[in-house]
Amino acid sequence: MSSSPFTSTRALVLASLGIVINIVLGTIVATLQVPLLFLDTMGTILVAAVLGPLAGAMTGGLTNVIQGVITNPRTIPFALVNIMIGIIVGVVCKRFRFDFKTALITGLVLAIVAPLIGTPISVLMFGGLTGGGTDIMVAWLLASGQRIFTAAFIPRVTGNLIDKIASCLLVVVMLKYVPKELFITRAVKHE
Repeated sequence: MSSSPFTSTRALVLASLGIVINIVLGTIVATLQVPLLFLDTMGTILVAAVLGPLAGAMTGGLTNVIQGVITNPRTIPFALVNIMIGIIVGVVCKRFRFDFKTALITGLVLAIVAPLIGTPISVLMFGGLTGGGTDIMVAWLLASGQRIFTAAFIPRVTGNLIDKIASCLLVVVMLKYVPKELFITRAVKHE
């Protein structure tokens, strides 16, 4: 195992592929309007699991910046969420195998941490509404008398419980197809 995340062309290609996975899957799910699913951090999770927290954070942050430039500038402030996802998954995978149990627990942690970071961004920059599928629930909660943070947080946690757990579990399956020599984490058993 190497200590630097970008020690080979293959590692750089994997990190670039992570950005593409985030943008493509996130765009497909958003276009299809799949409820409670985003899949826009799967590439970040994959790269963090293989190459560690620094590479995961860079993949996450660059995803939001690139997507912000290409399609929707509103995604740029949420780079902080994607960066933290990369850090958390990378730190977990430096210590543990990323099997289904670890992925489930990590997904639960991400389902809380991501909205804790994203909700204040949403509230401060966009009044709690970001143009996504959760806006209907945010508006309904606001109309029912909830405070703006609560109204913006609850739908995000609900969606993230499904999305982050599913994303982490899908990455466990994907890790079987990543060459073992790329790993600088303990995400998979090195033989």
